[in-house]
Amino acid sequence: MSEVVSFNDHHLTRSARDARSGTSQQPPVFFNRVELSQILQVYGRMVAKAEWRDYAIGQDKTSCIFAIFHRTADRPLFRIYKEPRLAAKQGAYSVLSQNGRVLKRGKTLSQVLKIFDRKRFDTIDD
Repeated sequence: MSEVVSFNDHHLTRSARDARSGTSQQPPVFFNRVELSQILQVYGRMVAKAEWRDYAIGQDKTSCIFAIFHRTADRPLFRIYKEPRLAAKQGAYSVLSQNGRVLKRGKTLSQVLKIFDRKRFDTIDD
């Protein structure tokens, strides 16, 4: 979209204009390439076990969400959140269950994804 800028401020960057006007915008939150690779590695393993079948990625101003589904029409089985504003307090990453309970929270994504390595996710062969 276009932005109206005063003639005196045309040479300033967007962040410099925001600082001058007192309104700063936070950059949107996304999973970076390494984080997405870690999540998709776990997702692929669970798809191979026929536990999961679909996923969705959502994003808002303060967080990014990777939702995991058994069927597309169902509610998500798990949601992996990235919330950088909680990094200093509880950790930027969390895994929530279908009913909204926090299953695991941590400062690193690899630490949080360990919840999917537990025995309860192993399939039993007949």
